[in-house]
Amino acid sequence: MQVKTFAFAAALWVAASFPAAALTIFVTNEKDNTVTVLDESLKVVKTIDTGLRPRGIRVTPDHKEVLVCIGDDNRLDVIDTATLEISRTLNSGPDPELLDVSPDGKRIYIANEDEGYVTVMERADGRVLAEIMIGVEPEGMAVAPDNAITVATSEQTSMAHIIDNEKLEVLQNILVDTRPREAQFTNDGRYVWVSSEIGGTVSVIDAKAHQVVKKFGFEIAGVNPELIQPVGIEMSKDGKLAFVALSHANRVAVVDTGTYEVSHYILVGQRPWHMALDPDGSLLYVANGLTNDMTVIDVATLKPLRSVPVGRLPWGVAIVP
Repeated sequence: MQVKTFAFAAALWVAASFPAAALTIFVTNEKDNTVTVLDESLKVVKTIDTGLRPRGIRVTPDHKEVLVCIGDDNRLDVIDTATLEISRTLNSGPDPELLDVSPDGKRIYIANEDEGYVTVMERADGRVLAEIMIGVEPEGMAVAPDNAITVATSEQTSMAHIIDNEKLEVLQNILVDTRPREAQFTNDGRYVWVSSEIGGTVSVIDAKAHQVVKKFGFEIAGVNPELIQPVGIEMSKDGKLAFVALSHANRVAVVDTGTYEVSHYILVGQRPWHMALDPDGSLLYVANGLTNDMTVIDVATLKPLRSVPVGRLPWGVAIVP
């Protein structure tokens, strides 16, 4: 299949009909120390002041709270989705970067970048259950759909670490490519995809066998390969596509999860980092760090619909239905 690149400028200000379902979109702004809150019409309804350097962000399964990693203050800020206020803070351990929440909503798994470990805590009261040592400079964090394992990545060690969620210990250390950033399970939980920013590849790991079964990269005509830096990964609702943010290549790659072939490169803003899908899987929201905006992509057509200004250095996106 011929790989296509859709022109961003031509579609940027297209008038789009967005779903009527009520959504609340949260975007962390690393440089402003804020979270921008938008409604389903993409109107900014509030800017929440946070601690210093907000980055990773997750919605709890019950949709009652949004958890934000506050890197320079060594904590999580917890946003109440009903009031859009920070209701409490949790001691995350040093320099939290990314986090994930167990499917039952009871536990939080946090990558502590400066100290080389994963903090596991009870969501209800912040009680720390374990500090699990992994490689140097942890970042990615993904809990399996069946809650059996968690996968963490370590940037300097170039590894993905498989953690047993019952024993709270490392089962396996898997070598991937240079500077792994994010881990993302496929919808069925059979595989976990790990993006490697400097290596320019994605490694696909068998979640049961704990080994890499596929590694693939990206090629964009006219773009220096060194600028193609995979970071954020999102799976489509039907599981047939994966979206990979390529950072300084200013594009989101669309990958067939069955063949691992790239079908499209979607031109967005500068340095797309992390992304989130709306609940029905029809729209993809992409945070563009260097243009201080968020691109909205129509999943059916794989075209960008609109760019929305947010804060400075947007990093992560989370959506509450």
